Amino acid sequence: MLAQFHFICGLPRSGSTLLSALLRQNPRFHAGMSSPVGNLLNGMLGQLGAGSEFGPLVTTEQRRRLGRGLFDAYYADHADKAVIFDTNRGWSGQMAAALDMFPRAKFIACVRNVAWVMDSIEQRYRADPYEITKLFTNDAERNDVYSRVEALAQRNRMVGGPWAALKQAFYSNEAENLLVVDYDLLAQAPDKVLKLIYDFIGEPWFEHDYQGLNYDEPAFDRNLGLPNLHKVREKVALQHRRSVLPPDLFAQYSQLSFWQHGADSAARVIAVKPPPDQHGNANVAAGMPLPSSNTDLHGTKPPRNTIG
Repeated sequence: MLAQFHFICGLPRSGSTLLSALLRQNPRFHAGMSSPVGNLLNGMLGQLGAGSEFGPLVTTEQRRRLGRGLFDAYYADHADKAVIFDTNRGWSGQMAAALDMFPRAKFIACVRNVAWVMDSIEQRYRADPYEITKLFTNDAERNDVYSRVEALAQRNRMVGGPWAALKQAFYSNEAENLLVVDYDLLAQAPDKVLKLIYDFIGEPWFEHDYQGLNYDEPAFDRNLGLPNLHKVREKVALQHRRSVLPPDLFAQYSQLSFWQHGADSAARVIAVKPPPDQHGNANVAAGMPLPSSNTDLHGTKPPRNTIG
């Protein structure tokens, strides 16, 4: 395939589906919710790794071609697209391999205050009291909000795994290829954020429609036991509400936004600067809007640019 590949990664419940729904409006682009390509690549490498039967027979160049072949096969139906965005939270931990296959690739990591990530998942869990979902492995994990959040935060689970992988990417040698996008800012100022994303990936601007989005994956969400998990609202807007997390739990997970303090990272960041009460004070937990007058694109490359 001749398409240019880029990668959408980051945290769950942080705008990756919204971003994909917006990007796919551009007739030159293809984007969607999470694809299995990253998992297929990991499975292939596992079969060819040290100690495997066939590992000694397959060279690095052959592995590279096999990896590229996964993309070519999976996206063959979109051969007419000039740019393809593959979405998978695992790409944060696979930047080196992805860049080896696609040297001009960029990574867009969607993030959000981790407390609001946990809150969003908890909201979806409570939406159907007769469904246990596939997120939790036993009754002890799903017992209460504390056990549920603790389970999700483990390093091999839905939130903890992507968070750790993204932190690795943020401080890695490949970080200059990473753009971190805060959900709150994407929802409040989609036009400004998208223009910065277009600049980052080096593509000509396309006028997007922020009032008529249409994206849903009901079959996938039903299988997970979380209906409407990937349903995108028609109008792009930030929904202000009160958190359902207890204040102590909200405060604990509000302190994990490492991308807000990235002086030692080469990654670019589009995010709202944390207000003084970022660490769980009442107005943050209640869903008060974050200030939009001090929003920055920052990082070592390019220089800091104010967009708010």
